Amino acid sequence: MRLRIFTEPQQGASYDDILAIAQAAESLGFDAFFRSDHYLAMGDTAPVLPGPTDAWTTLAGLARETQRIRLGTLVSSVTYRPPGILAIQVAQVDQMSGGRVELGLGTGWFEQEHLAYGIPFPARRFGMLEEQLEIVTGLWSTPVGGSYSFTGEHYTLVDSPALPKPVQERIPVIVGGGGAKRTPAMAARFATEFNLPFPEFTDVPGKFAGVRAACAAIGRDPRELVYSAALIAVAGRDEAEFARRAAAVGREPAELREHGVAGTASEVVDRLGLLAEDGVECVYLQIMDLSDLEHLDFIAREVMPQLA
Repeated sequence: MRLRIFTEPQQGASYDDILAIAQAAESLGFDAFFRSDHYLAMGDTAPVLPGPTDAWTTLAGLARETQRIRLGTLVSSVTYRPPGILAIQVAQVDQMSGGRVELGLGTGWFEQEHLAYGIPFPARRFGMLEEQLEIVTGLWSTPVGGSYSFTGEHYTLVDSPALPKPVQERIPVIVGGGGAKRTPAMAARFATEFNLPFPEFTDVPGKFAGVRAACAAIGRDPRELVYSAALIAVAGRDEAEFARRAAAVGREPAELREHGVAGTASEVVDRLGLLAEDGVECVYLQIMDLSDLEHLDFIAREVMPQLA
């Protein structure tokens, strides 16, 4: 099982804060560093300093200040960027990183941040997501020297040179969510990975089965996809340290154990083992306290060596 670090910088983090945890994740052997793509803090009406950082601007910086670790968003919203611009940004960051970028793309959900920064927030966005997935992957796969055109309900591209090209032959594209029909169908068509964000543990096998069925329906081998989950992670060497870290992120220990990857090292290993039995191949560990780099060190030392 691969472990990835997943952060929420809109809750209060500068670029330097993000850089520190990304470099720590790399040095400790985590598979990837991902960040959310949001422009407003959640759960508190008071402004949170230093304010938001742009996801792809951040990842461009990290691309030049890391060497091995993979980088991506979980997830970018289709409301933020036109698909042609998004394709250019992601391809450029892939070049800057030497081919280490992944794109998570979703419909967006947080209306208040759109209101705060003047970003349109249409009521119906699934069609936008489907078209953006088709356009972005189409631009990247168009041969050099060719052109790409698209006409849809939401976007039109005419004779695009479809440049620049990413370093990777196929940038991994992550589609996720709990929907029963449209999300699995889009994952089957466009994704290299299907992600379940903060699922109920009992729902995981059924959700993955729905994606496998959607793949089979279009003649795609379901084994081509990576199956992953994102879950909050809070761990400690004993109950006191675990409780301290839980309090630091405003969560109750019992609730974290019920819904996250949480507890002592043995509890975390057991939870990850159960997720693996349900078909989870990769876990995004949501780390909310970006100042606690010892937390990452603990997981790297006490948990990762026990995973197959």
